[in-house]
Amino acid sequence: MDIRKIRLNLWPRVFRRWAPSSLFARSLLIIILPVAVMQVAVTWAFFEAHWQTVTRQLSDGLAGDIAWDVSAYQADPSAANLARLVDRAERTQSLSIALQPGKALPTGRPRGRLLPAFDQGLRNAIDDRMTQDFWLDTTRYPAFIDVRVKVKEGVLRIIAPRDRAFAARGHVFIMWLAGATFLLTAVAVAFIRNQVRAIERLAAAAEAFGKGVDAPHFKPHGAREVRQAAVAFIAMKTRIQRHIEQRTALLASVSHDLRTPLTRLKLAAELAPASDRIDAIKEDLSEMEHMIDEFLAFARGEGGEPVEAVDLGELAHAAAAAASRAGTAVDVSAAEGISAQLRPNAIRRALSNLVNNAAAHAGRVAISVERTGAGLTICVDDNGPGIPEDQYDEAFKPFSRLDAARNQNVKGVGLGLAIARDVARSHGGDISLSRSPLGGLRAVIGLPG
Repeated sequence: MDIRKIRLNLWPRVFRRWAPSSLFARSLLIIILPVAVMQVAVTWAFFEAHWQTVTRQLSDGLAGDIAWDVSAYQADPSAANLARLVDRAERTQSLSIALQPGKALPTGRPRGRLLPAFDQGLRNAIDDRMTQDFWLDTTRYPAFIDVRVKVKEGVLRIIAPRDRAFAARGHVFIMWLAGATFLLTAVAVAFIRNQVRAIERLAAAAEAFGKGVDAPHFKPHGAREVRQAAVAFIAMKTRIQRHIEQRTALLASVSHDLRTPLTRLKLAAELAPASDRIDAIKEDLSEMEHMIDEFLAFARGEGGEPVEAVDLGELAHAAAAAASRAGTAVDVSAAEGISAQLRPNAIRRALSNLVNNAAAHAGRVAISVERTGAGLTICVDDNGPGIPEDQYDEAFKPFSRLDAARNQNVKGVGLGLAIARDVARSHGGDISLSRSPLGGLRAVIGLPG
């Protein structure tokens, strides 16, 4: 494979690995990163093209004044000429000049130079304009520069203001630049946070609706595109709710219409003379009634039930007691105080379906409830024949019996696992199947905490 192709394929993976995952962080990165790069570029250009240029010109001007003063003194080293030079330097050049008779130049360079590049620039400018030996210190005095020049009579000491050699406004520019950057970044953070909050509200409303919880106070907010998405979500939600209401009303009518003739048939069977044929008819009617109940429970669901705090430990013990009365040994392992906001009847039905399904094919069933990280899990294990792994998905399909893998369930119609998964998903969770430590099947209900 071409090396260039490998590199091109590597960059997206590296970017996805290190880039932030949230929209808020990515939006900030999109805005702040270019601004930061621009500010660094502007600062670099300022120092390279302006500050250093101005500093070099100032250094050249100061070096020229110092060279002129030294030359003027050496041309006439009298006390009267020195006095005139000192007076003129103070008035027109802002320099302080003093003669130190008989002294020598200090040895070595001063320590602690904070700006060696600008120090060296001034040193080179003075060296270009004078042939005399000199010594320079730019750090001893915060606001002044100490220049000492070797003359025949001793040392000519010249004290100059720092702003005569260095551009002193660079830090002010940096402060203004940093302040403007901070202000603009704060405005960008507030603006992006406000836009992202609208998306978060939409996501929260969609998640709540997926769990069967209504969000009556949700209203479209944010940018036009986000409001359009929110309006579309509200319209979709209204259509789905209307469809559910229509289906529920239809199923209620079907239930009423079917139960009336079934009741008449059951009454006729009770009034008929006892015989084997009548007993068979009664069994068929009972099975038909059970099948209708299962069909309606699967189609209707428990979407209209309000959400409330449910103690999962008590729920597990109640399901175990019901299965124990049917003759199946059920062990329960659940810590106290494990609760969640659920629809109690729906989750009770889902757990009962799993326990009854396990009890119909096994002699021992175990229920365990535990908190795992940010969620909750309810495990139902049995020691029955289990289900082959390649048929786990098939087991959740409505009306699937899997008779080849498990014993025939006379009353069941293959809706137990389908109803349980529908309930779990309506709460924002799911159900998974795996091999049980007891040797049979393990069904795990995962719920958000």
